[in-house]
Amino acid sequence: MNTYEPVIGLEVHAQIHTASKMFCSCPVVDDTGDIPPNTYVCPICTGMPGVLPVINQSAIEMAIMTGLALHCEIPEINRFARKSYFYPDLPKGYQISQYALPLAVNGYLDIEVDDGQKRVRINRAHQEEDAGKLYHVNSVTHVDLNRAGVPLLEIVSEPDMHSVDEVRAYATKLLETLVYLGVNSGSLEKGMIRFEANISVRPAGTSELNPRHEIKNLNSLRALTRGVAYEIENQIATIEAGGTVVQQTMGWNEDRGVTVPQRSKEEAHDYRYFPEPDLPPLEIDTEWVETLRRRIPELPDARRARLVDEYELSAYDAQVLVQDKAVAEYYDSAVATAKSDPKTIANWITGELFRHLNEKAMTIREIPMSPEALAELIEMVDSGQINLKTGKSVLEEMLTGRGSAQEIVQKRGLTQISGRDALLELVKQVLDDHPEEVAQYLDGKEQIQGWLMGQVMQASRGKANPQIVRQLLRTGLESRREQ
Repeated sequence: MNTYEPVIGLEVHAQIHTASKMFCSCPVVDDTGDIPPNTYVCPICTGMPGVLPVINQSAIEMAIMTGLALHCEIPEINRFARKSYFYPDLPKGYQISQYALPLAVNGYLDIEVDDGQKRVRINRAHQEEDAGKLYHVNSVTHVDLNRAGVPLLEIVSEPDMHSVDEVRAYATKLLETLVYLGVNSGSLEKGMIRFEANISVRPAGTSELNPRHEIKNLNSLRALTRGVAYEIENQIATIEAGGTVVQQTMGWNEDRGVTVPQRSKEEAHDYRYFPEPDLPPLEIDTEWVETLRRRIPELPDARRARLVDEYELSAYDAQVLVQDKAVAEYYDSAVATAKSDPKTIANWITGELFRHLNEKAMTIREIPMSPEALAELIEMVDSGQINLKTGKSVLEEMLTGRGSAQEIVQKRGLTQISGRDALLELVKQVLDDHPEEVAQYLDGKEQIQGWLMGQVMQASRGKANPQIVRQLLRTGLESRREQ
């Protein structure tokens, strides 16, 4: 049986998080459906005759920082070009993009795969403007240009990926990087990032590049991985049935889980690229590049390494905390204000806190509990003011905004009983009240000690220090062996 190797490259279109559009002063707004169509438009982004575009400096800066984070070279000269195609949501009849002289070239992104680390080369990262959006209602198509002219960064990989897992790892890490840079919000559900996958297959062990299918506008990691998996299987089936894979552009049908042909695959000459006459070449000063390099924040790989080295977390715990920037920042803030061990704080966040977030379908950005408040709760548990079970109960109340840990503990009278004399009385009373269970323990059924401990905790309404109770209970039981 023939075996085949997929050959996959990704084009990622990421909206750049700026206040205004790429070539005009219209504000950029979230595409949530709450904004009336064609509200944030002007003669420039609607393509009126005689208007002139002006480059958004903030968008350029963010694109350069992304290029640097992806280990790209930043050429000193780049320029915009007109990419001609005709579609109802592209009012000018062309898109201002980059072609021959892009903003960043020859980079790479290292990803983690089953057998170690793999390097995916990045061909280029260039800037362009987004198109508008079409709404299809029955037989009528509506055009909304609120999104037209929004800054985009297109990041094009080389065809270095050979499995769905590698594609997922690359897309996930690229998304992480963009969010950490502040370039993109990472909100796939709002269309902030869209993927296009170029896929071909070849006999394993060969090196030629065969005709490929490009799947357009995959707007989630689920759609990306499902679309790539389907295309790989479909192309192999076509070849094994004696057919030929024809180079073309495909659409993804989410409901049916299949790709569908849209048109023959365009090449560069089909778009009739030529230099944008209304914009001069963009000269990138090397000092400016170095200034932007210094603005790059701590990126995911560096943060993971720091958590392992500085706080002695496991690689797994560091990965769980770092994959969401908001969670990583929450953790760092909690550690900075707490006296508790960083590992203990990590356990609370990835355990109890994550459990509550999942149950309530919330993100860490939405909870009414600051990192400092969580640190205070953990310190109260560590110091013995409250026991672990009480701490978990207090956390639930804190997540509903009912007050700080101290306020909740005082209001409900939850302070842990740690005095040995008071606990000794509780233990003695429980042993006196349950002579049969004591006899079972003395006959060798030592597991009954756990049940007896539960009775002590119940008698103390959960406030007894379990470590001290455990010691006193064993001592009390053993002392009755001699009676």
